[in-house]
Amino acid sequence: MLTIALAALRTRWTTLIGTFVALALGVGLIATMGLGLASTFDAPDREPQRFAAYPVVVMGNDTLTVPVRRGASTARVTQRLAHPHPVDSELLSDLRALGPVAPAGRQATGSGGPDAVGVDAPVSDVRRVVGDRAQVLTGDDRRRADPSTERDAEALLTVNALLGTAAGITAFVSVFVVASTFVFAVALRRREFGLLRTAGATPGQLRRLLLTEAAVVGTLASAAGCALGHWGAPHLAQLLVDGEAAPSWFAIRPVAWPLHAAFWTGPAVALAGVWAASRRAGRTGPAEALREADVDTGVLSPVRRLLGFALLACAVFLMTKSLVTDASGLLKRKTYTTQPMVLITAAALLAPMLVRPLTRLLRLPGATGMLVRANTAASLRRTAAVAAPVLITVALAGSVLGSAMTVSQAKAAEAREHTRADLVVTGEDLKGLEARPVPGAVLSASASTAVFVREEGTALIRSQARAVDDAKTLATVERLPVVAGDLRDLDDRSIVVNEEWERHTVGATVRVWLGDGRPVSLRIAAVLAIGTGNNGAYVTAANAPTAPVDRIDVRLAPGADRAAVTAALRDTGGTVRSTDRWLAATHPRTSPQTRLGLIVVLGIALVYTALALANTLLMAGSVRSTELNALRLAGATRPQVLGVVAGETLFAVGLGAALGTAVTAVNLAGLGAALATLSAPVTVAVQWPVVGGTAGACAAVAVAAAMAPKAVRHG
Repeated sequence: MLTIALAALRTRWTTLIGTFVALALGVGLIATMGLGLASTFDAPDREPQRFAAYPVVVMGNDTLTVPVRRGASTARVTQRLAHPHPVDSELLSDLRALGPVAPAGRQATGSGGPDAVGVDAPVSDVRRVVGDRAQVLTGDDRRRADPSTERDAEALLTVNALLGTAAGITAFVSVFVVASTFVFAVALRRREFGLLRTAGATPGQLRRLLLTEAAVVGTLASAAGCALGHWGAPHLAQLLVDGEAAPSWFAIRPVAWPLHAAFWTGPAVALAGVWAASRRAGRTGPAEALREADVDTGVLSPVRRLLGFALLACAVFLMTKSLVTDASGLLKRKTYTTQPMVLITAAALLAPMLVRPLTRLLRLPGATGMLVRANTAASLRRTAAVAAPVLITVALAGSVLGSAMTVSQAKAAEAREHTRADLVVTGEDLKGLEARPVPGAVLSASASTAVFVREEGTALIRSQARAVDDAKTLATVERLPVVAGDLRDLDDRSIVVNEEWERHTVGATVRVWLGDGRPVSLRIAAVLAIGTGNNGAYVTAANAPTAPVDRIDVRLAPGADRAAVTAALRDTGGTVRSTDRWLAATHPRTSPQTRLGLIVVLGIALVYTALALANTLLMAGSVRSTELNALRLAGATRPQVLGVVAGETLFAVGLGAALGTAVTAVNLAGLGAALATLSAPVTVAVQWPVVGGTAGACAAVAVAAAMAPKAVRHG
């Protein structure tokens, strides 16, 4: 069987080249994204810089460790504090008694003490003196005191999220397109299988023939794809660096597991794509070799129909469940990127059901129009194979970009709704207004902090928070979405939470850890709607004493001198802006880095599906010589033959674009419903230029590829 399979590969290489290219590109994409993703797991190794000359570094405690339940046992979970502890003066005096101590360097936020110091003394003596008052770092661990260490970790987290999304999308697109291409390639060989059955081949031999071909093509294509991915990964990294979506030092690391994963994905997908088609080929009767009519039958098998409706029901269930139990989850990039994939797969499986009903509705003039409708209805497999890559491209472009823009616009609209301020002052450490008020203005100063809560005893949750100087002025300058309680009741013994907290009943007591790690029990004074996720907790400044003031919201009194108030506010050392300018600066619709990431991901998917679309049409055109020659003998002119081919192609592209648009509409409708459930502004952003441009690009590629085969041009 291997000899026959290799002989078939040699004689049918022009047909199989399409599946080879699709699989090689798919494996290449998976390898490229895998190598990029693997390079984000660890920051680059750097030598200690800040205290390189000192053998020991003493750094204030910067983490909170809390025990949580893990089944029948207990584990300890660690979170980074919002306000790390300083190395206090008493500890500094003790350290100076041991040996030279480095200059203070950076100060811990709001504390007046250094965040870390270098000590030239034996490490055992330093540990004995420090005890549990601070951390003692030696060797490479001294890097933790460098500012670049935290920046590197945050930068890698951003790139990891971007490439994680990209890897998921490219893996889905690759598997989807490759499987579809292999199934269609097998369907084109119906008469060949009939001849083999006539010559005495058994169904089992046909299945083994196809599986052997798939294994050989899959292995060769995977090898080529891994080489392509190894070459393309550094170019992807450089593209992200040039677009400032990744830090300047980001580079691809020499790791092997992404290449192994990508390589074995190729044969696995090839065999999976051929498996169902090989069983159908095994049922081909000898009479198929004599058939002249190319009317596809049995395209929508019971298994395919069942799987399609099951996935459709699964998509509906997932969206409904999210809306009922966790509507905020639909606003997360991981959800609105992956959830459409279920609906896309369902639509692709059920697409052949729509072809013949739509062709009956289609009214095209003349003999060319009649042939377009007839050929489209007869060639269900070709139509579905052409529509599939268009469907996935349009649906992903519309859903992912539309969802990202919808969430960003909702966040900006929510921030605008929640403020009554006329001016906003921002800076790292605003000072100067404690001693004297500003005439004609109400000021609400606040600081960025965090609180930690242990929910259900199994997780330590970090919640962003604002520490305010006065709750009454906060209620004056802000319009927060309070669903229970009163903001003005906030005091040093209470907290404002949102509905996402496990305990969110006004008057209840909740045990939390403050931004500096202190455990306290606070009464819930008010509860906010969840919104888009920006409605965090509120505490008083007394519960975040080391948090520097970084924002002052200002509401002008009627008739107040705006210029005089602005001049007085500049004494804080911060940037004074109108509310509109502040919103435009801090709540952009989509950040340039996010936009670049989405464009890169969707651009790669578009190029890949365009190539897959061209491959499918080239394969289909290469076996249509008999059909098109029959048209010519029946009196059709060359322009009429080309018009029929172009019309069939555009119908298939239009079907894919319509299904992709429908998937986009369903996903954006679900996102809009989630925003309404969360009491957030509903601002659904449909990216019509992107959807239309994607569909147009697919149409142009499809028509050009459909006209390229010799059988078509000479028809």
